[in-house]
Amino acid sequence: MGTEIFSLQDKVALVTGAGQGIGLEIAKALRSAGARVVIAEINPETGERAAAEVDGEFRKLDVTDSAAVAEVVSSVAAEHGRIDVSVHNAGTVRNEPAESMSDESWRTVVGLNLDAVFYCCREVGKQMLAQGSGSIINIASMSGIISNHPQPQVSYNSSKAGVIMLTKSLAGEWGGRGVRVNSISPGYTGTELLRGVQTTQPEWFNSWVAQTRMGRVCEPHELGPVAVFLASEASSFVTGSNLVADGGFTVW
Repeated sequence: MGTEIFSLQDKVALVTGAGQGIGLEIAKALRSAGARVVIAEINPETGERAAAEVDGEFRKLDVTDSAAVAEVVSSVAAEHGRIDVSVHNAGTVRNEPAESMSDESWRTVVGLNLDAVFYCCREVGKQMLAQGSGSIINIASMSGIISNHPQPQVSYNSSKAGVIMLTKSLAGEWGGRGVRVNSISPGYTGTELLRGVQTTQPEWFNSWVAQTRMGRVCEPHELGPVAVFLASEASSFVTGSNLVADGGFTVW
């Protein structure tokens, strides 16, 4: 068995929130494996730049708008004839104590991290079920299986736990019809946001590294091959799984 089992040659891949960070690195990895990549991003500046970087296409998309999600998925499927891989990465976090969190703050986080992932899964799922094949990859978090310390982030943790169960539920519904659904749960990852925390709240950052068994944070590019595995035939018998890539944070 050679490396061809990891090939995504001529597959059509949609990646949300891919203007930077984890989403961009996943888009790069999918492209390197041969996929035609569509960047779905709310920010036209970063989206256009990312699309150029991966020699792909850009579609402006607010994933919290279910009608817009349906329109973009429909247009991508119409233009390319199919969608083989869909990675749902767009997300946000707010570190706020639960007792002072507003309804608006809760809804903002859960709306983007969970509701929007469902909208994307639902619309892409329709297309994949119609074509009889496809791989959906939801970006969850180790925060979906543990409660982070020392920062308060109940809305984030709850939303990511929801993504993991959404993934399992859809895998159960669609597994017999050719559509695989899995999630990736990264640990602390060196995105621009996290590097900002390293500067502004070094005590948090140092605590995170100390609790990670490998003694460092993940680099965004390290998650790209994980997505390629789940997107490709290398994982043909894998569905409903939550692949944790946390450097050993949750082994304790």
